[in-house]
Amino acid sequence: CPDWFRDAKFGIWAHWTAQCVPEEGDWYARFMYLEDEPDYKYHVEHYGHPTEFGFKDIDNLWHAEHWEPEKLIELYKAAGAKYFVALANHHDNFDCFDSKYHEWNSVRVGPHKDIVGTWEKVARAAGLRFGVSNHSAHAWHWFQVAYGYDPEGALAGKRYDGFLTKADGNGKWWEGLDPQELYTGPNIVMPDGITTAKDAKAWHEKHDGQWLETPPPNNPHFTETWLLRCNDLVDKYHPDLMYFDDTELPLGQAGLDAAAHYYNSNIAYNDGKLEAVLTAKKLKPDHRAALVEDYERGASDVIQPLPWQTCSCIGQWHYARHVKYKSVAEVARMLVDIVSKNGNLLLSIPVRGDGTIDDKEVEFLHGLAKWMDTGGEGIFASRPWKVFGEGPTKLKGGGFTEGKITYTPQDLRFTTKDSALYVYVMATPTDAITVKSLATNAETTQLVADVKLLGSDEELHWKQTDDGLVIDKPAAFPTDDVVALKVIFK
Repeated sequence: CPDWFRDAKFGIWAHWTAQCVPEEGDWYARFMYLEDEPDYKYHVEHYGHPTEFGFKDIDNLWHAEHWEPEKLIELYKAAGAKYFVALANHHDNFDCFDSKYHEWNSVRVGPHKDIVGTWEKVARAAGLRFGVSNHSAHAWHWFQVAYGYDPEGALAGKRYDGFLTKADGNGKWWEGLDPQELYTGPNIVMPDGITTAKDAKAWHEKHDGQWLETPPPNNPHFTETWLLRCNDLVDKYHPDLMYFDDTELPLGQAGLDAAAHYYNSNIAYNDGKLEAVLTAKKLKPDHRAALVEDYERGASDVIQPLPWQTCSCIGQWHYARHVKYKSVAEVARMLVDIVSKNGNLLLSIPVRGDGTIDDKEVEFLHGLAKWMDTGGEGIFASRPWKVFGEGPTKLKGGGFTEGKITYTPQDLRFTTKDSALYVYVMATPTDAITVKSLATNAETTQLVADVKLLGSDEELHWKQTDDGLVIDKPAAFPTDDVVALKVIFK
């Protein structure tokens, strides 16, 4: 794993597609075809029935008309991001770049802009490393709902727009485009007895786990085109990081070929040095040296010997107008816990369909920038210490384990850089701070020369005893969002 990634620690992600246009949150492109889902009802009320107005038409409504990437990247960089990741495609199978092998892309449809290419130029100009995320390997089973129908009502039995062909587009906005390339074709035949959207959804959820990373057995064209698109993405934008939203590598041999092309290309344009980071999820132990493991909305509960990453979001992955965001304090605690265990945090800031973020997101980024000014010294370019921390609060490791965690002032996290130890107190201290790992009789101890409160000039009073390094409570804290101390050893 290259040093730039190990030093970066924090990245920001724009998980941005046409699914953000309705502002209804995650997986709109799938749920709008499921009759018992709120997204279906919203879609019918606001856009029309999916027999006539499908997700292909939402793609056409994505205009990104108020997108100012320079201003957004400036906010992200000020908030501490050292790398930026742009979503290249999601399970909705739409390429957000100037795609050579897939006509359903953001240059031809919707924004009529090279979204990824623009992000790449702006991010690199700001001095950030640039990454892309690729989620489209799931499209062949995830999008089968577009081939459904209403089981009852006025339009019972009439197929949704997934069955439209290229010829059906004559005289329409999508003339010349083939909906089968977007929706991937009817790859899965429902068994007898599956007649309602609710039953179909349950059947898909039961069986999806068997298909998630496999090629569609009756549609080799999908897999072949996916690999061409993935390699085209690498060749055009030379990403420093590529994120696969998959358990290990996707689509069998195609995933291995994509990884090989990415690594070899990266070596070629970096004069023989591998600077690439490729992430995937749920890696087998003997594969962890080949990829960086990613935990979606979760984390490790121990120091990992190899670098890893958490991907999370302050709200939902796709923009939702009515959602409560994580606070600066929550994200600061996530970050220091992750970094103390040899990980990075990739944080998504949801973007609206028009290319803007809302006022609460701007406020969050300003707040995070303020915390980084104080606490960032022990984050960037740091490494794990002998232990990741101490305290009574226990976290569960793995993906999808994040939640509301109540830390105490006794919960501490450690990082180290330039021979100093950084101690992060996970809740605002109400009394003296005791670092038991620095007790004079502890196996992890070292003799302390000085202790400083980051963001403050106050002289601290402390002593190193058999109980630990005991630091008197400072008169004032520069931040309530995780207090940071710097311990200098003799």
